[in-house]
Amino acid sequence: MTDRFDPAAAEKRWQETWAERGTFEADSASPKPKTYVLEMFPYPSGRIHMGHVRNYTMGDVLARYKRMKGFEVLHPMGWDAFGMPAENAAMERKVHPGGWTWDNIKTMRAQLKTLGFALDWSRELATCDPAYYGHEQALFLDMLEAGLVTRKESEVNWDPVDMTVLANEQVIDGKGWRSGADVERKKLSQWFLKITDFADDLLEGLGSLDKWPDKVRLMQENWIGKSVGMQFRFQLAEPLDGQSDVEVFTTRPDTIFGASFVAVSADHPLALAVARHDGAAGAFIKECKAGGTTAAELETQEKKGYDTGLKAVHPLDPDWHLPVYIANFVLMDYGTGAVFGVPGHDQRDYEFASKYHLPINRVVAASIEQAGDPVGDEADATGGVAVNSRFLDGLETEAAKAEIVRRAESEGWGTGKTVYRLRDWGVSRQRYWGTPIPIIHCEKCGPVGVPKDQLPVTLPEDVSFDIPGNPLDRHPTWGHVDCPKCGGEARRETDTLDTFVDSSWYFIRFASQPDGQPFDKAEAEAWLPVGQYIGGVEHAILHLLYARFWTRALQRMGKLDIAEPFEGLFTQGMVTHETYRSLDGRWLNPAEIGVGEDGDLIELATRTAVTRGRVEKMSKSKKNTVDPEPIVAEHGADAVRWFMLSDSPPERDLEWSTGGIEGASRFVHRAWKLARQPAGNDGEDKAIARKRHQTVKAVGEAVEALQFNKAIAALYEFVAALEKSASSSDRDEAIGTLIRLIAPMAPHLAEEAHALRGGDGLVADAEWPSYDPAMLVEDEVTMVVQVNGKLRDKMVVPRGTSREDAEKMALSREKISELLDGPPRKVIVVPDRLVNIVA
Repeated sequence: MTDRFDPAAAEKRWQETWAERGTFEADSASPKPKTYVLEMFPYPSGRIHMGHVRNYTMGDVLARYKRMKGFEVLHPMGWDAFGMPAENAAMERKVHPGGWTWDNIKTMRAQLKTLGFALDWSRELATCDPAYYGHEQALFLDMLEAGLVTRKESEVNWDPVDMTVLANEQVIDGKGWRSGADVERKKLSQWFLKITDFADDLLEGLGSLDKWPDKVRLMQENWIGKSVGMQFRFQLAEPLDGQSDVEVFTTRPDTIFGASFVAVSADHPLALAVARHDGAAGAFIKECKAGGTTAAELETQEKKGYDTGLKAVHPLDPDWHLPVYIANFVLMDYGTGAVFGVPGHDQRDYEFASKYHLPINRVVAASIEQAGDPVGDEADATGGVAVNSRFLDGLETEAAKAEIVRRAESEGWGTGKTVYRLRDWGVSRQRYWGTPIPIIHCEKCGPVGVPKDQLPVTLPEDVSFDIPGNPLDRHPTWGHVDCPKCGGEARRETDTLDTFVDSSWYFIRFASQPDGQPFDKAEAEAWLPVGQYIGGVEHAILHLLYARFWTRALQRMGKLDIAEPFEGLFTQGMVTHETYRSLDGRWLNPAEIGVGEDGDLIELATRTAVTRGRVEKMSKSKKNTVDPEPIVAEHGADAVRWFMLSDSPPERDLEWSTGGIEGASRFVHRAWKLARQPAGNDGEDKAIARKRHQTVKAVGEAVEALQFNKAIAALYEFVAALEKSASSSDRDEAIGTLIRLIAPMAPHLAEEAHALRGGDGLVADAEWPSYDPAMLVEDEVTMVVQVNGKLRDKMVVPRGTSREDAEKMALSREKISELLDGPPRKVIVVPDRLVNIVA
């Protein structure tokens, strides 16, 4: 043992010890109460980054703390290993995506282990491993049998160069994010999971998730998008190709008298009928198909329409005809693929009506007296009372809605209806590096599930990425199989599953890993739901919603008896760093930056000036990343972990700074110095004993609440008090307590210090310190002494000192008596706080 803490030696020693003893391997048969701590598993992109370090450090602190509190803790790690980045790497580097992925996993696993995380590596899994995705294929077939899987045509974003479907997020300004090609809207037959069957249940379940952030629950609620309204039909004044009406849905039937137009999507049957007779309409439809499909794009893009020349008859007035447009902001997949526009009370409709000079009428106002007020520069989307609406005039919004629905239903032209924004989950992806969908297509039998004894359906290794598109489509043998039903010639499904499927149940496989089935029900339920799930807010909607759906689907099929997979959710902030640019505009990595003779930043390679940019999320594109490996090598894993916890509330962004990591490193050595001091047996120190109990309480409560920065602050304060205190048995006991308190945050330091002081076993296995509530209250307090309202002195007195005694003590102090010329006129005492003497 050296005078100075040696992180490299300590980390290697204790990491090997934990591994040899299987310290962090969870025992499903343990009689201890169980808890499950999980951070969202990483994509194996090549190397871990500081965002990983922060995320996994938070989970690690909680997992280690729970072990010390007597829980059997499941804290596993795995890899979300399928997806497009591996295929892109295969194309760019001329390598196989599998080799690239497994090499990255090997690298990142080694990096994570250097940080000393208390992970159960015996349960490690990778979603690209057939041992994992074979079970996923079995679950897909179970869902197919249960009626939760369907195949249908759907409009998708199609990249004609890469020949693949793109997610909405991969469409940038109407172009493919990788190829730059104009994206097309295309209809493909795809596999869907029927998440809409669970819409109400998913919505109602949000009410039970009181350990989730409110913002995440709201985001999911909005994504599910339950809307109560009315569905009805506009008759066409003149039918076209056998179509005589247009069906619409609205959440504001009370505004029906404010209608100015009817709009249909470019894929609506009526639009296609118009295009058969009108080439200009066909050209406009083609233009619409080049646009984006995300809600954000639809809201922000210029609203465009094509007047079909058709007229829709208002259902409440046969003489009122509305123009029918094909519009770029209406999608066939939402609602009925048609809307009626009320420009006075919907901003999107307002913009459209303004562009095409359509009427903008007020039919809702704050009061009936304001019926004549014109609509301003924007639509008025607020409620109030119906105006300029004939028999609805004067009715409040909700009453007006009810009256229109009643009349529509009684007259037979419409009905009240509840709809959802949520759509069934399209899981087909036209790419190689994903879970093969276990379906065989037979001309005679149709789609047939692969027999389970033939699972897993594995990916062929001999594929080429020289040609854009899915290599499975052009593999010479892989797709050709016999039909399991009739034995005739058939072909495999060449689409693979959306990678969100892989991450929708991995937490269950972590909990139970039998060979012959996806999981054992009893063993999985012993651990689930996950007690604390930690990850970025960017996954607040899709991943979390899909995981909630998957668990409910398993419950419906009798495979699990739980509905919610994650009891607690915490969304941590990002790690940020300044950005830097060279004179010619190149992004520069912090490692490429130095300080010139004049103190300004320079690019080391060229010795030229550098422009300092904004503090932003660390990203490879802007090169403002910091590699954890050299930082760990220089300062040690404990210092890195400490800094990740100390400088910012965990839900907020953390700005990386050299000063911050150096400060964390200094603390590690301060704690080590305290641990090396010889035991003291010469008397008591009630103040330090009290501080020990106060710190145990403060740190425990902060960790439980995931307020790690507050726990760190309490430990800084404790160390400062210990450094100032004299040798005593109480001080010695307090240093022993300190070692256990810092163990979740700085585990290598804690183990080293524990061994140095002759402790038994491992700190990782030790009990969390307890505190005595009676020891939390200070026996003495500092009272302020004022003369005529000005601070003149302070005095330490026993807590609870009476007013009379406090007054006598204040008047007897030398400083005060010198200021008084005779007896005071008045003395005001606030017990335990101040004495104010009025001279």
